[in-house]
Amino acid sequence: MKVLIITGNLAYPLIKNVVSDSSQDVIVHIADTQVAAFLTPKMIIKEVKTYFKDQMDEIDLILVPGLIKKGTREITKELGIPTFKGSTDGADLAMVLNLLDNIELSEDKPADKLIEEEKRKEAFKIIEDFENDAETIEKLLQKPNNILVGKLPVGEDFPMRVLAEIANAPFLSKEALINKCQYFVDCGADMIDIGMAAGEDFSDKIPELINTLRPIVGDRPLSIDTLNADEIIVAAENGIDFVLSVDLGNQSKVAPLLKEKGIPAVLLPTNFTEGITPKTPEERVEFMNQLIEDTDGLKYVADLILDPVNSASVVESIIAFKDFHKDNKAPMFFGVGNVIELMDADSGGANVLLAGIGMELGVSILFTPEESGKTRGSVYELSTASKMMFLAKHRKSIPKDLGINLVAFKDKHKRTDVIENELDGIPHAKLSEPLKFIRDKAGSFRINVDYGTTVGESKIIATHFKKNKADLVIVGKTAKEVYEEIIKKELVTRMEHAAYLGSELQKAEIAMITGKDYVQDFELFKNPDQFKN
Repeated sequence: MKVLIITGNLAYPLIKNVVSDSSQDVIVHIADTQVAAFLTPKMIIKEVKTYFKDQMDEIDLILVPGLIKKGTREITKELGIPTFKGSTDGADLAMVLNLLDNIELSEDKPADKLIEEEKRKEAFKIIEDFENDAETIEKLLQKPNNILVGKLPVGEDFPMRVLAEIANAPFLSKEALINKCQYFVDCGADMIDIGMAAGEDFSDKIPELINTLRPIVGDRPLSIDTLNADEIIVAAENGIDFVLSVDLGNQSKVAPLLKEKGIPAVLLPTNFTEGITPKTPEERVEFMNQLIEDTDGLKYVADLILDPVNSASVVESIIAFKDFHKDNKAPMFFGVGNVIELMDADSGGANVLLAGIGMELGVSILFTPEESGKTRGSVYELSTASKMMFLAKHRKSIPKDLGINLVAFKDKHKRTDVIENELDGIPHAKLSEPLKFIRDKAGSFRINVDYGTTVGESKIIATHFKKNKADLVIVGKTAKEVYEEIIKKELVTRMEHAAYLGSELQKAEIAMITGKDYVQDFELFKNPDQFKN
């Protein structure tokens, strides 16, 4: 296939180099522009007609820069040659050329984005096909390392299930309880946990809590997190699917009922009634084996207790999981929130790492609440991480280039088509002194972010004030929606006010996406330069 690639002066050396080994017959043409992204369909049509007038019958395909603003339909129609967008980064063109026979290029979307979408679809299809294979699931459930929790298969042969805890559930209003549950479901939780209050007895509230949440969770298992034997008994009698937790202090009271009803439980190698918590890996495994023996016949998931960093020892606790699983292939429970909530760091990377460690250990359930701002999004992150680890295990590969990723604040690939010296020779200017503030005669704005109570409900709210009185509210999902409405209604007349509003609205949109708190006129992120010596 003969492929014509149109690019600009700055990107040409890179593109010429990356396509040099392509199996396709490639021509790289430098259009009359420095920056390839500035090309328009009319400019590309003119270039091709001028320089390839006698070769047009030989060209099978034209690839234009992936970053051009308009689509390529006009080019295809005018030249009679199929024309599509290439990659956003010239370095990825080799990959695009190698996959030409396997992907359907787009007139509107850059080719690398299409490839990402196809890989993502393929990844989800692998997981979906596995989850829908009833025959295979039935066979896997015969193995000792897999059990059913409610209707959900749980175990080492399945994707790690994410159990999201609604913390302090008895204290929440019915509306807040429903909203929290729906949020976790929307974020990808496989199971929902009713978090009770340690040291208190809210047995009387449990039937209502279960009845309130059952319609929201659907077929997902509903669990209860308490060591209070009375609460566990009430929950078991009111249709709970899973219990967190049974230990050596409460097992004699609750294990017989749970066995009778076939309700699985998380086992803890502790005796909280007597204040006993084992520390070393050997003690944890010994206590766990004793509990398993004492509750013989109870379906269980073992929790060797994942410790926070530098408390007892996160390493020692991981060793306990590994040592236990050497001799007992029962499903295991990983309290990821124990680590994430007690560490001042963004949760994304830490959740993926712990999910990866859990996968290697043979963990079946990843457990987390979302009780602090820094851990907002943990359920979604663990849900995605679980899929990543299942795919890596399925493909026998490292968790990279799977079609699913959790790269949120940095880009997976560093752009290589940005030329450092492209500004050489052009005069540079910087602000000599700040602009003097002059109030816009059209009025002013107060900008807020409403984060909503469930996924997808967040919005930007811009309240317009005229002579210090609010007279209009503009609501949008994006900064663009809001500022376009401001322009249409002629609510800004000064250039510096328009620039300020654009900056603040974009900050608000970034805050909405990342979960950061937005406060007008304050920076979203700390400047790394302030930490330099």
